[in-house]
Amino acid sequence: MSEPTVPPPPSYNPPPPPPPSSGGPGPAGPGSVSPNRTLMIVLSYLGIFALIPLLAEKEDREVQWHAKHGLVLTVAWIALSFIIGILGGMLAFVDIGCTGCVLQWILMVVILIVHIMAIMKGLNGQRLIIPGLSDFANRF
Repeated sequence: MSEPTVPPPPSYNPPPPPPPSSGGPGPAGPGSVSPNRTLMIVLSYLGIFALIPLLAEKEDREVQWHAKHGLVLTVAWIALSFIIGILGGMLAFVDIGCTGCVLQWILMVVILIVHIMAIMKGLNGQRLIIPGLSDFANRF
């Protein structure tokens, strides 16, 4: 009788180390994912705090996109507040009442809703596209 042949045990080959650009040790490559992405996306839509992710996370393209759009939203909010303030001052001379105050409050509520929507979409991996403002922010 012949002896049964037993196959040799499989050899163990450890997986190769990750390349430096995939989040492993070493400098992050372009387009890499930041470990602080969630915090940075939230900061992107909190007014002047958008400068933190814009300057700190230069390698994460998604964070950069949200930071730029957050800054554009902040500048648009300041510009609209200024315009409504001037119009409210002019309407006060016409004796219409506190129309400027009401418009200012409506603007603040709308901006707050837009910022919350942008944060929620950003945290879910999506982008809130605002016609005109998003086109302007994409130029940078």
